Amino acid sequence: MTSTVTPASAGPAASPPGSAVRLRTPRRPHSPGRPRRSVLLTVLTSLVLLYSLVPLVWLLISATKTQEGLSRSFGLWFDGDFALWDNIAETFTYDDGVFTRWLLNTLLYVVVGAGGATFLAVLGGYALAKFDFPGRRAVFAVVIGAVAVPGTALAVPTFLMFSNMGLTDTPWAVIIPSLISPFGLYLMWVFASEAIPTELLEAARIDGAGEVRTFFTVALPLLAPGIVTVSLFTMVATWNNFFLPLIMIKDPDWYPLTLGLHSWNAQAATAGGQPVFHLVVTGSLITIVPLIAAFLMLQKYWQSGLAAGSVKE
Repeated sequence: MTSTVTPASAGPAASPPGSAVRLRTPRRPHSPGRPRRSVLLTVLTSLVLLYSLVPLVWLLISATKTQEGLSRSFGLWFDGDFALWDNIAETFTYDDGVFTRWLLNTLLYVVVGAGGATFLAVLGGYALAKFDFPGRRAVFAVVIGAVAVPGTALAVPTFLMFSNMGLTDTPWAVIIPSLISPFGLYLMWVFASEAIPTELLEAARIDGAGEVRTFFTVALPLLAPGIVTVSLFTMVATWNNFFLPLIMIKDPDWYPLTLGLHSWNAQAATAGGQPVFHLVVTGSLITIVPLIAAFLMLQKYWQSGLAAGSVKE
């Protein structure tokens, strides 16, 4: 007697042997608000980009115009006379070439002030990150508090202190306050905590290296991205510093670029003053060129320095 075997399931036909089984991934439910948020984010980003680029475009276009062309032409379009190179030459030769003196003063303040601030921030950040000593938490609280205090709030007390020491109207009145960078110290502290393995320092000490040699041969190369980042921040802060030189320096021979261009602008705005607005615009363009060049050349180190220490393994 024969019997018929019926398949246990009446589902879809079985796949032939050796064929791959496709698994259908579940689709995420469509969010009606997602396209709207993307469009809003794009619009906001475009507005920020436009807000950042329009002043630069205006500055570049206005630097190509003569004094008369600034008043007779539209701000965001060129004038008939292209006078960029003549304006640059006149900027460096006007008033016995005082613009060159201001540029050299700014370089002095940046090299000594910002360079010294970076060096002190590297030393302090490394020490706070890799050495345990009494009062470490108190130092952390002081650093965080110093970061929160704006520099303008300390300008008047600093002026009174430097006035009592007889340092006002000298380059030291700008250089010494620039040597202190609480944000740079905090940034190097965070960076050194993650970038330098403690085991590597212990291995160097076991091999007989002293603390100074360990810092310069082992730790310093690992801190290079953070050093570049802190250097850029301190350099931009010193290069664009205006309020501190304004209250500290009265001698035009020690003006930085920011204060010198301000004096030209004030001179042109007074009754009977020479019309030098085209020189102010051209000088402003020359002033930002070194900053743009520094950011473009050190961009990769700056980005890696900002990202380091943000994610813990």
